[in-house]
Amino acid sequence: MSRVEVNGLNVIDESERRGRPSSLFWPWFAANVSVFGIANGAFVLGFGVSWWQALLAGVVGIVASFLLCGLVALGGTRASAPTMVVSRAAYGVRGNRLPSAISWLLTVGWETVLVSLAALATATVFTTLGWGGGTVTKAVALVVVVLLVVGAGVLGFEAIMKLQAVITWVTGVLTVVFLALTAGRLDWGAVTAAPNGTWQALLGATVFSMTLFGLGWVNAAGDYSRYLPRHSSRPGVVWWTTFGGATAPLVLLGFGVLLAASSPEFYDGASTDPIGALATGLPTWFLVPFAVVAVLSLVGGAVLDIYSSGLALLSLGLPAPRWVAALVDGALMVAGAVYVVFVSEDFLTPFQGFLITLGVPIAAWAGAAIADLVRRSGAYDDVALFDPAGQYGSVRWGPVVLLLAATAVGWGLVVNTSATWLGWQGYLLGPLGLGGKSGDWTFANLGVLAALAIGFVGQLLLTPSAKRTLRTGALTRRTGR
Repeated sequence: MSRVEVNGLNVIDESERRGRPSSLFWPWFAANVSVFGIANGAFVLGFGVSWWQALLAGVVGIVASFLLCGLVALGGTRASAPTMVVSRAAYGVRGNRLPSAISWLLTVGWETVLVSLAALATATVFTTLGWGGGTVTKAVALVVVVLLVVGAGVLGFEAIMKLQAVITWVTGVLTVVFLALTAGRLDWGAVTAAPNGTWQALLGATVFSMTLFGLGWVNAAGDYSRYLPRHSSRPGVVWWTTFGGATAPLVLLGFGVLLAASSPEFYDGASTDPIGALATGLPTWFLVPFAVVAVLSLVGGAVLDIYSSGLALLSLGLPAPRWVAALVDGALMVAGAVYVVFVSEDFLTPFQGFLITLGVPIAAWAGAAIADLVRRSGAYDDVALFDPAGQYGSVRWGPVVLLLAATAVGWGLVVNTSATWLGWQGYLLGPLGLGGKSGDWTFANLGVLAALAIGFVGQLLLTPSAKRTLRTGALTRRTGR
C-alpha cells in the first residue's frame, strides 16, 4: 500500500529523484486515453467544418498543445519543483499567485468535468441495461468516482504512478474493443457529404482542440517531471511528455470525428451526455465493460488534476500539508459535480465557455513560462524560489501586467455566444475590423493564439539573460542577501 506523499511545494531531494524520461509516458497516456476523446470529435465537427478539416484541426491542435506541455515540463526537471513554483522565477514569489489562481481554477474545473461525466456515463449505461439510471445511480457512481480520485490525490505521486499504469493497460485494451465494435457504424457516404468550412472555422476548431487537450494540462506539466534526475535528457522529457499525452487523443478524436459525421444520434447526444452517447448501439454484453473503461479513463485524468490543483492551492498560500489541499479541492469538485449532474440540463455550453475563457490566460502564461525557460538556460536557484528577497523578487510587475494585458486582448478576440454570462467577450472584433460578434472571425478563437504570442514575446523581453541571472545569484550567495 502506498504511503501518503509528504512532498508539497518543496524542491525534491536528490535522493528521491529517479527514473528516466520514458517513465513520463504512463501518467500522460493514462490521463488522456479517455473515451471522452471520442466525444470531442463531435465538438470539433460542430465548428461547421468537413471531416478532413476536423481531422486536421485535431492533429494540429493536439500535437501543438502537448508540445507546449513537453516544453513546460523541462522546468520541473531543472528545478525539481512543481510547475507553479518554477513559475515564480518569471512573476516573483508573491506575484506568481495570480497565475497560480488561474491554474487552480482550471484544474478544479477539469476534475469537476471529468468526475461529472463518469457519473453521467454510468447512469446512461445502467438505464440501457434496465437497472435504473436515476438519481440514486448517479449519486452512487459519483461517490465511487470521488473516492477513487480523492484517495489517489491524497496519497500522492507514488500511488498516482501505480494507478495510472493500471489504468493505461485496462482502458487501452477495452478502448480497442470499443473501437472494433463501433467501427461498423461509420458511414463513409455521410462522412464525405459535409461541405468544407471557412478557413476561419478551421482555425477556430484547431484552437478549440488545443484547449480541449494540452492547454488543459500545460499548467501542471512539470509536476511529474520534477521527480526525474536533473541530468535527464531534455529532448527525452519533451518527447515522452508530448508522445504520452498526444498518442491516444490523436486516435480517439480522429475516430470521434468520423463517428459524429456518420451518426446524427451521437452528434446530437454529445451536447448533453458525451460519454453516454457513445453507448448507443453497443451490444449488451459490452455495456458493463464500457462503463468500466469510461469511468477509469475519466478517473485517470481527474487524478492528475486534483494532485496539481492541490499544489496550485498551496502556491496560493494555503498553510496546510499537500494532502489537506487535495481534500479541499475534492470538496469543491464534489460541489461542482453535483451541480453538473443533478442541476444543469446542458453540458456543452458551460464546458465550451469554461475552456475558452480560462484557455486565454493559461495560453498567455504558457507562452511566458516557455520564454522564461528559454532565457534561463541553466538551473534555478532553489532558495530564491521560496524567498521574496531573493533574485526572483517578490512581485515582478512587468510579467504580471503582461499577463493581464495578454488576457484582456485575448478575451476581446474570443466569443461565447451560447453562454449568456460571457456575452461581454469579443469586444475587440469590431474595432479591429474583424466583423464584430457575427462575422467570419466570430468563432476563430484568435484570442487564445494572441495571448500565447503576447506572453511569449513579452516575456522574452522581460526575462534577464542567463549570464545576468547567474551573476546576480552568485552575488546573493556571497553577500548573504
